[in-house]
Amino acid sequence: MARFMSRLWCKVESSGRHLPIVLNAVLVFSITAEVSYLVLVEAPLEPEQKKTEWSTMWKAMHLFAQYFMLGNITWNASLFVKTNPSIRGVFLGGDALGQGWRYCYNCETHTPPRCSHCYDCNVCVLRRDHHCVFFGQCVGFYNYRYFLTCLFFMWAGLLYAVVMNAEVFIVILKEGVTFHSVLLLLMPWIMLVSGQVTARAFAFAFIADTCVVGFLLVAAFLFFHVVLMLKGQTTREWYSTRQPYNLGALANIRECLGKYWYICWLCPLIPSPLPGDGINFKGVH
Repeated sequence: MARFMSRLWCKVESSGRHLPIVLNAVLVFSITAEVSYLVLVEAPLEPEQKKTEWSTMWKAMHLFAQYFMLGNITWNASLFVKTNPSIRGVFLGGDALGQGWRYCYNCETHTPPRCSHCYDCNVCVLRRDHHCVFFGQCVGFYNYRYFLTCLFFMWAGLLYAVVMNAEVFIVILKEGVTFHSVLLLLMPWIMLVSGQVTARAFAFAFIADTCVVGFLLVAAFLFFHVVLMLKGQTTREWYSTRQPYNLGALANIRECLGKYWYICWLCPLIPSPLPGDGINFKGVH
């Protein structure tokens, strides 16, 4: 019985780790589907423009921009999860240990500067920034580029979705700021359960609210990590207010995004070799 419960708990725990990824995927594709519907069916054009050539071009441009951002989000997220940022399979230099090296009792090995143990991943991570609960993966030296680029396109996509959902807010508030409209915007679930709105109205209101809240959260998170990148810091180093690896804004960007930092953010398939190895870092003395 104990063995069965142990196996059951392991399966539940394993499923729980993938739950945030599934929820994120559902939200991203739901927002994409809703915005595609707005572009194709509820496009904000005058009736006489609906069948013109401009209407077709307008929709094509919007769909291209939308799916370009979606492709970047999903591909960067996939590479972020697949890229191993830990010390597994990495030769750490044998006995040639320099200043800042520490011994990890969990991994039973010496670890280089900026490396720390993640108790969620149960391994030490090179240049560890933090453990991302939304993807169930640590942000480290080798996958920071994909994390930051995914964050950027999530911000851009949510900004686009908020702009496209402006008409949804206009329709809800067309009769003024009433108790019904405010409740629909703030608590659409209550309006749906109480039978005050249709499932279609609820879906539009819920996704529009999600876009606004998501945009604000992602914008704050992106701003924070861009500032950290420009200062050459990780989240852990920011807590301690240390900046021993600040090489200047341009060099710091190159350390995070690689040699071709100025173009690699456009597509995750563009190679951009990192200047270091995640073990040795240039510091300010």
